[in-house]
Amino acid sequence: QVQLVESGGGLVQAEGSLRLSCAASGRTFSSYTMGWFRQAPGKEREFVATLRGSTVVADSVKGRFTISRDNAKNTVYLEMNRLKPEDTAVYYCAAGINGWTTVNSYAYWGRGTQVTVSS
Repeated sequence: QVQLVESGGGLVQAEGSLRLSCAASGRTFSSYTMGWFRQAPGKEREFVATLRGSTVVADSVKGRFTISRDNAKNTVYLEMNRLKPEDTAVYYCAAGINGWTTVNSYAYWGRGTQVTVSS
């Protein structure tokens, strides 16, 4: 069982930056693929980034968002730069043994943190 708690969301102006953190419980954190997803109002949850050895990021955030992890702290991060209003969403952290770029490949989810980007 893995419990995930996101933090770091908030209100930021366009072109600003935020860093999201996701703290995980459990002693097997390093065994899990970690991912970030987001969900805007009225839209489906969509893939943002994942880290399993190498990183994969969605085309919509490529060059602006970076995923990283610190296994010693059981934490995964999402560094978000040059934010755009269309990045506004609830951002979710996810963990899965075989996680990849799809929602159903992750077994554990956090409750999400709101990111709002004003124009």
